[in-house]
Parts: sequence; structure tokens; C-alpha cells
Amino acid sequence: MTAPTSPGPMTGNPALGIGFVLLGVTAISINDMLIKQLSGGYPLHQMVFIRSGIGIFFSLMLVQMEGGLAILRTKRPLLHLTRGLLVVLSNMTFFGALAVLPLADATALFFVAPLMITLLSIPMLGEKVGPMRLGAVVVGLMGVVIMMKPWQSAGALEVSRAVLLLPVAAALTYALFQILTRKLGASTRASAMAVYIQGIFMIVSLGVYAVAGDGHLANGVENASLVFLLREWVWPQGTDIWLFLGLGLNSAVIGYSLSQAYRLTDAATVAPFEYVGLPLAVFWGWIIWGDLPDLAVTAGIVLIVGSGLFVFLRERQRKRRLVSAQRVHRRY
Repeated sequence: MTAPTSPGPMTGNPALGIGFVLLGVTAISINDMLIKQLSGGYPLHQMVFIRSGIGIFFSLMLVQMEGGLAILRTKRPLLHLTRGLLVVLSNMTFFGALAVLPLADATALFFVAPLMITLLSIPMLGEKVGPMRLGAVVVGLMGVVIMMKPWQSAGALEVSRAVLLLPVAAALTYALFQILTRKLGASTRASAMAVYIQGIFMIVSLGVYAVAGDGHLANGVENASLVFLLREWVWPQGTDIWLFLGLGLNSAVIGYSLSQAYRLTDAATVAPFEYVGLPLAVFWGWIIWGDLPDLAVTAGIVLIVGSGLFVFLRERQRKRRLVSAQRVHRRY
């Protein structure tokens, strides 16, 4: 979803900003597709390590362009660490769900993140949220409930409701990550924040490798999501090595494109275009795995996307009114 911004945003080129966000969202959809494609033979921590290793190389190049290694110094290391661990947890839970769920279903459930950001901004950032946006949040959460199919017994579901809740948990941790990004973004460059995150990804994945890299914890485990997390680390076979390389390059494209998008124009303009990721997820799911959302999932998708777009539009109108009010009073 929304990417961290760097200090001093340049909000004068909305067309280019939209172009970058579309590029970034396309890269995200390809990233998710590649991870799902590889999830049957490789552990998640291996993919994360390789992807982050390549990604941090390109992120350090951007750091050099934005001011050199000096911008990596921070006075708030604990907050950056917490932020990094939140996005790691978000990725782990989402990708764990991808091993089992259709790509479109997992992506749609994750798109409740903007609604959760709206709710969390009240206690954590002191923002005021009106009844219309709160109503949209309720509608979006109803979409999540519909996708859970509460009218069916657990045995009638293709996957357990615990697996269905994984993308929702990913959305919650992502929302907390973005709240911290708002706190840190005013004083930290986007490239520096990307390096911190890629570094934390590498450290966590190496930690998982040290504990479970030989695959012994996956022995006897039947849950596909857990197997994906705990499977033995193996060297990429045949053409899979190119897919791993694609993951790393994609990581760099995502970080750069979304950072640029939010530097070139305001978030209220570009953020709604992130929902392009949902039809892309449906497309990849249909083309590669033959998956298409059923009626309940489609209804849930409509409610989640509709409420999310409504929140974005209300936020944009609110900011316009604030700017207008400021201009009225700034007459000297």
C-alpha cells in the first residue's frame, strides 16, 4: 500500500506521480505472483533473504544519490526497528496466506489496510475522523466478514478461517507500520528507511534459517502456510534462479517507484491508484492458476475497495477544505 515519503515532497507533477505508483503497484503484483509460484518448493525466509539482499544493494545506490551514507544516521533507532519488524511480520503473514489462498482473495483482504490506518490514526496520531469515514470503515469490515463466509461450517470451507485471517493480520501490522512511517517520514529519507527495512528483513530471515533452515521443524506439519515458513532451504533449481533474481529486481523497482510517486504529488492523489493491484491479482490468478473469485469473494471485494476509495476521496476533500481555509486567513 502507501509508501513512505521522503522529506521535502515535491507535489507539482501528479501525472508522473501516478505513472510511478502504477509502475510500483504492477511490480508488487508481479512480486506476489512470483512468491506464490515459488512457494511450493522453497521456504519464505530464503526468498526474503535473496530478495532483500538484491534490494538493499539498489537501495544503497539511492542513499548515495540522496546524500550519502550520512543520511543513514538516526536519533530514533528503536522506532525504526519497531517499524521494520512490523513490516516483516506483515510480509510473513501475507505471504504465508499466499501459499494457500488464491492471489485475488489474499490481496482483497489485505486491502482493508487503509481502513485500519484510518481507525488507528485516531488514537495514535490524534486525527479527527468524521462519521462518514467511520461508516466507510464499517462497510469495508463487513466485506471482510462476507469473505469469511460465516454462513458456512468450517468443514465446508476450502481453507480454514485462520488462514483467511492471515491477510487481515498482515493489513493490521502494515497499518501500524504506516502510522510509524508518518511519524518518521518528516525527518528520514525514503532511501534510508528502505535500507533499514531491507536490513531487518535480512537479519530476521537469517535468524529463521539458523533455527529452521534444515527443515526439521516442518517435519510432520500439514498446514501449508507453516510448511512454507519452515521448509528446508534449497538452492534454486533450473530456471527458478531467474525468478529469484526477478524478486530482487522487483524489490528495488517497488521501493523506488512508490517513493518517487509520493514525492512527486500528494498521497490523496496517488493512493487510490494502488487499487489497480486488485484486478492485476485477479488477472495473475486466472492466467497462472485458473482461479476466479466466487460470488461471496466478489461481494467482499466490492465492499472493501468501495469503502477504501471513499475514505481516500473524503480525505482529499478534507485536505482541500483545510487548504482553502488557510488561504482565506492568510491575507496580510
